Amino acid sequence: MSPDTVSLDDLRGRVIGGAIAVHRALGPGLLESIYRDCLMIELQAAGFQVEREKSVSLQYRGEKVGTMLRLDLVVENRLVVEVKAVERLHPVHSAQVVTYLKLSGLPGGLLLNFNATSLRAGLKKLVHPDLYTPRDLG
Repeated sequence: MSPDTVSLDDLRGRVIGGAIAVHRALGPGLLESIYRDCLMIELQAAGFQVEREKSVSLQYRGEKVGTMLRLDLVVENRLVVEVKAVERLHPVHSAQVVTYLKLSGLPGGLLLNFNATSLRAGLKKLVHPDLYTPRDLG
């Protein structure tokens, strides 16, 4: 299956697999930028198109506000990946990803905390709230 034909769920699963490979190789305790860059290398090696620090503007009442926001990784122009290396995830981290989804119009997101003992314990799957209903999520 080529990267451009995978479903959003499959894409998310393959990105999680790449993140687990990075976490197994490096373990917790490094900077977010290191994990982000290593995950990008892992995903590109798997054949995915990945953008690092993709800029997204914020507009309020039709006017551009502040500086551009930077999304850690965007995979296949469908999935926002926010990389953290924190003691624990907080609700504001999920809110950040949901806001990025709204601003970018992309359908799905992953929040990955590489500072967890197990990457699975430090991950959250998120979806664009306006593009999916609870019924769509199965």
